[in-house]
Amino acid sequence: MDLGLSGKWAIVCASSKGLGRGCAEALAEEGVNLVITARTESTLNETAAFIRGKWDVEVKALTGDITTPEGRSDVLNACPNPDILVNNAGGPPPGDFQDWSTDDWMKALNANMLTPIELIKATVGGMRERKFGRIINITSAAVKAPIDILGLSNGARAGLTGFVAGIARKTVIDNVTINALLPGPFDTDRLKSNFETVAKSSGKPIEQLRKERAAGNPAGRFGTAEEFGAACAFLCSDKAGFITGQNLLLDGGAFPGTL
Repeated sequence: MDLGLSGKWAIVCASSKGLGRGCAEALAEEGVNLVITARTESTLNETAAFIRGKWDVEVKALTGDITTPEGRSDVLNACPNPDILVNNAGGPPPGDFQDWSTDDWMKALNANMLTPIELIKATVGGMRERKFGRIINITSAAVKAPIDILGLSNGARAGLTGFVAGIARKTVIDNVTINALLPGPFDTDRLKSNFETVAKSSGKPIEQLRKERAAGNPAGRFGTAEEFGAACAFLCSDKAGFITGQNLLLDGGAFPGTL
């Protein structure tokens, strides 16, 4: 299927590895030029080199923290008129809510709610004028099924979801859609971190927890970044203009899930 994306430009945040990279690669395969970001220069440059070597697209790699005003400014200067925006940032650490300070909450809200809102604010107007735009927010399955140890993520990402619900139905008239991808158990560093937290509290080995969790999923496994990226690419396509304000759960049937 031709997704009608060749030659377009996308900003893909936190895309040097994991689900962000999966989205960047899937878009590149469709001929989309990219601005990719991450805080670790070496990993980001490796990803950029891989994409340039595999697909005939332009790739701008910007090292920086997208959750800061400076990081966002650098990205928007490099791509002031993106056709596609994929919002993504590392989730806050798991833990016990009684241990979290106001500062912990503000960091979570800034990274996983306010930063996406600022990037949407900066790009959606131009998208509406050009009569094409696709905004994807990578959130979490915890938006639909809150997980106790991920309270910071639950709150921040649910806040973003509520905000988007209020604007996605206003922008679609101009062929600008805003949707969210809600990953369940994908084989990423984030899942590894969650297992480490559970291992400390339960005393179980991480590998045992991994096997039990995978076996407990109806799919019998964890998801891959490639599968996630494919879903992102379709929602960004010209075939998905009638889909907006939705929260697509990708979890192998695990909903409501436990990790």
